[in-house]
Amino acid sequence: MINTKHLLKVIAAWVTIVYVVCFVGVALIPGVRPWFMHYALHMNVNMEENIITLTTFISGLIIWNVICVLAGWVFAFLHNKIRQ
Repeated sequence: MINTKHLLKVIAAWVTIVYVVCFVGVALIPGVRPWFMHYALHMNVNMEENIITLTTFISGLIIWNVICVLAGWVFAFLHNKIRQ
């Protein structure tokens, strides 16, 4: 059995760390975002401006935490319910 509460706390901490590092990276090195889109995601997306504000930081942090915690909860639920 997976300890769901512990898993969700770890996921929230991990996503927060990764999000802060990525946000700061894009803020300090604006050219990294189109480079990442082109080479890592194989997409050529026209990104004319970076919108980096406290509001976009907080809203993105909340959105990504909610998405990842929900995904972690579904994983833990299925892992605990599906028997081998």
